[in-house]
Amino acid sequence: MVTGSEVFGIVLSVIFGALIGLEREVRGKAAGLRTNILICLGAAVFTVISKKMAAGQADSITRIAAQIVTGVGFLGAGAIIRDRVGVHGLTTAATIWLVASIGMACGAGFLLLAIVATCIAIVVLFGLSHLERQITDHRKKHKTEDVAEETQEE
Repeated sequence: MVTGSEVFGIVLSVIFGALIGLEREVRGKAAGLRTNILICLGAAVFTVISKKMAAGQADSITRIAAQIVTGVGFLGAGAIIRDRVGVHGLTTAATIWLVASIGMACGAGFLLLAIVATCIAIVVLFGLSHLERQITDHRKKHKTEDVAEETQEE
C-alpha cells in the first residue's frame, strides 16, 4: 500500500519537473515541459516501487536506483547532437539527468533535497542564461577585433 507521504512525494515530483521543464519549454528545447514532468514522475514512481519491493533488502533498492540512472543516461544521450557547428543538447541532457535525480529524491522521501535541487536548477537555468549571453557577446566582440587587427597587419 502506498502511503500519503509517498503520494505527496510523487505529486511534488510533477511540480518540480514542471518548474524545470517550463524553462526548457520557454527556450523551445525538444525536452520541454511534458518530458521533464514525465522523467521526474517516472523516477519518483520507480523509487517508490523499489522501496516497496525491496522491503528488508537494502541492496535491491540501490539496484533499481542504478537502473533509473542508466535509463535516464540513455535518454540524455539521445538529446546530444554533434554537427559541423558544434555540440548541441548538453544542457538538455544534463537537465534530464538532474530531473530524474529530483524525482528519485521525491520518491525516496528526501523532499528537502528535492526542493533545494529544484531551486538551484531554476536559478542556473533562468539566471545564468543572461551571464552566458554576456560572455558569448564578449567573445564575439573580441574575436571580431582580433580579426580586424590581423587584417590591418597584413
